[in-house]
Amino acid sequence: MGEIRIVGTAHVSQKSVDEVRRAIDEFAPDIIAIELDRGRLAALKGNAPPPTVEDVLKSGNFSLILAQWLLSYIQRKIGDETGVPPGSEMMAAVEVAEERGIPYALADRDIQITFSRFWTLMPLFEKIKIGWAMVSSLMGIGSGEEIDIDQLTEQDMISAAMEEFHRFAPKGASALIDERDAYLSYNILALAGTHERVLSVVGAGHVEGINRFIRAPGTLPPRQSLTAQPKRFPWAKAFGIFIAAIFAFFLVLIAFSGAGTDLLVSAVLYWVVINGILAAAGTLIAGGHPISALTAFAVAWMTSLNPFMAAGWFAAATEAKIRKPKSSDFAAIMKAETITEMRRIPLFKVVLVAALANIGSMLGTFVYILFIMPILGVDPRVILADGFANLMAFLSGILPF
Repeated sequence: MGEIRIVGTAHVSQKSVDEVRRAIDEFAPDIIAIELDRGRLAALKGNAPPPTVEDVLKSGNFSLILAQWLLSYIQRKIGDETGVPPGSEMMAAVEVAEERGIPYALADRDIQITFSRFWTLMPLFEKIKIGWAMVSSLMGIGSGEEIDIDQLTEQDMISAAMEEFHRFAPKGASALIDERDAYLSYNILALAGTHERVLSVVGAGHVEGINRFIRAPGTLPPRQSLTAQPKRFPWAKAFGIFIAAIFAFFLVLIAFSGAGTDLLVSAVLYWVVINGILAAAGTLIAGGHPISALTAFAVAWMTSLNPFMAAGWFAAATEAKIRKPKSSDFAAIMKAETITEMRRIPLFKVVLVAALANIGSMLGTFVYILFIMPILGVDPRVILADGFANLMAFLSGILPF
């Protein structure tokens, strides 16, 4: 087994860039393991082909795409404030290796797998907390507070930050940190089996986990489990089916309660109006075109009852036809200086419309469930009890109980 040395870095720190160069000089590695994958290296070198607009629109996972863009924006703005572009220390390792003819290995998991597992494994409550944390970070950027990035490589601070992240979003932290600790460890250990001196350049947050796995390789999880598409019970679809069933049962009870057709029609109309208004409001808040908002309004009542469709998809499709996003929008999003500037970019606006229209439609469902009885001005105990009793009487007359 070869000797392993790990350099923990901050991704926007000149000190980390200098430490990487110094470690290469001092350690003289036979190979350098770098916390990058092919896609991220290509992006840092500026020759990564952007996905097509069609790929984004067909993905359907607009909330994940939006989260990726906003995380990238936050990191880029921190880099602007510190004067060091994100990933500079990783590029320093690549550049020195290429200059000196030192082999290097891309040791990290594919970023798309990481984001997919990160988003899929997190329950809804964690996603809400992460989203709020991102919004808070965006509001704090440019507030004038000094950022001491160099402290981010101090192990005590890193350990405290990792512990807090695991408390804040345990599933998200597992996918983003713990799984990658294991994946990086697998590759570093494999390199150490064929090389005498392995220098590993990784983010400081991974150092403790990697060291733990290197000391006890038997504790590593199965490698396949780190890259497999996560399989989770489809709670969102199950919830959608549940809501559709509850809504249908609710209408049946009203019909059998003897309250009259007017109440039944009102219940249906309020479902259409409440879902539609909130979905349209989400579209307009995102800066969507009025026609996109009308589209969201028109379909929200139906998509709220169908777990395989979403109002945001229809609103986004309409917005895309109106705004006509181009492939060049990807580069514009990555170069935008402010969120306001990002919101003017057609592709960003399409994705934002999809995400906020979906949120509006989801809120509409909850608002309807909570307030429909007071809005209709009826006592739910009387309506539902009478409806259930009459339904049971009806069924007993036609079914052999």
